[in-house]
Amino acid sequence: MGKLRFLWEELMGSFWFIPILIILFSIGLASMLIYFDRTVDIESMGILRNILTESADSARSVLSTISGAMIGVAGTVFSITLVALTLASSQFGSRLLKNFMHERLNQVVLGTYVSIYVYCLIILNVVKDNDNEVFIPTLSILVAILAAIGNIILLIVFIHHISISIQASKVISDISSSLMKNIESIFSEELDEENPTGTSNTESLDHYTKEFPHSKELKSPKSGYLQYLYNESLFKVAKKHEYIIVTLHRIGSYIVKNQPIITLYSKTEFTEESVINFEDHMILGNSRTTQRDAEHSIHQMVEIACRALSPGINDPFTAISCIDNLTSTLCYLTEVKFPSKYKFDEEDQLRYVHEPLTYQGALDAAFLQIRQFSKGSPSVVIRLMEAMITIYNYTHHSIHKKAVREHVEMIMKVAENSFEESHDLEDIRKRSEAILENS
Repeated sequence: MGKLRFLWEELMGSFWFIPILIILFSIGLASMLIYFDRTVDIESMGILRNILTESADSARSVLSTISGAMIGVAGTVFSITLVALTLASSQFGSRLLKNFMHERLNQVVLGTYVSIYVYCLIILNVVKDNDNEVFIPTLSILVAILAAIGNIILLIVFIHHISISIQASKVISDISSSLMKNIESIFSEELDEENPTGTSNTESLDHYTKEFPHSKELKSPKSGYLQYLYNESLFKVAKKHEYIIVTLHRIGSYIVKNQPIITLYSKTEFTEESVINFEDHMILGNSRTTQRDAEHSIHQMVEIACRALSPGINDPFTAISCIDNLTSTLCYLTEVKFPSKYKFDEEDQLRYVHEPLTYQGALDAAFLQIRQFSKGSPSVVIRLMEAMITIYNYTHHSIHKKAVREHVEMIMKVAENSFEESHDLEDIRKRSEAILENS
């Protein structure tokens, strides 16, 4: 189920799936309304006389006008989307284009305009006015008119959405919201006061594999990024076959063809039937995704900050905004339980080993590159120090505090080597004392 859920979410995030669903819905709606028009006679009385179309020529004219306008606006919408994607690519990086393509409003707008065009074509085809039959689908035409009015409003909303979607503050806010949603889904358990790392056993892997003399490496059939790893299913397989399964890569890692990806440990000789088909438990793709890869979401924010700090752009305010949002994420991570790399069965036998994201890894992913690019920008370096102070105040355990102190020391070295103004250096040194003096 986990793999199917992953594939479904990827499908929903594609640029074509939602529009196709809307088009199919419009075809079904057209068929239903045509049937209703044939079975129910709607009289043009009262206010309906000014709304319903009563002649075949008028019906054809209205439907032709709507269909031509809708397909024309659909081309305009597509052009606007491409311009927005081009601007976003040049400003924030091409890797963020997927975020814009996943925008539900963009998909709905494109699908709606094309679907109304298809709807009008179907209705136009059934309009009859000859010696054998006279059929004017008045209700279907009324729905087409109402849909056209709704699409005009939708176009205004779409233009407003596009105009703000490429602003740096909106992009950073959207990525931050997506990052927090992803983090909360992955790290849902609260921190154990006695076990902050989530690791219940510190023994080495060799300690557990001494009674499993037979081992076998499973190699990747192709190159690509590890997009999804179904830990629960691998754990169940390990219990069923009495293996110890060790995954050698974390989600988001790039794996080369024929590179070892899983190691199996067994007490008995391996047979062809006993070796698992690991492709059923993981997905390799051409690019990283944000679904289960929290580190990739962090890297998206870091990329914006690093591009903002490049000499060609030199926008420290955008970088500072990224630092603020990353600080919020890291403060949240100080309160959650990171999963253990070891997973035991009911009999306390090790069955599954993987490489989860750690607090140190998340902290490094968030701030190492920004610190490296911040040299020569005192305001960004000072904000980095302020971020470390905020995060340090949220941490309650020594292992987290040690990781933060290491970053404070690295930020101080950048300040000492790049600050030209003594007052700036003295300012950041005073800020760091509150942390370094407690080490």
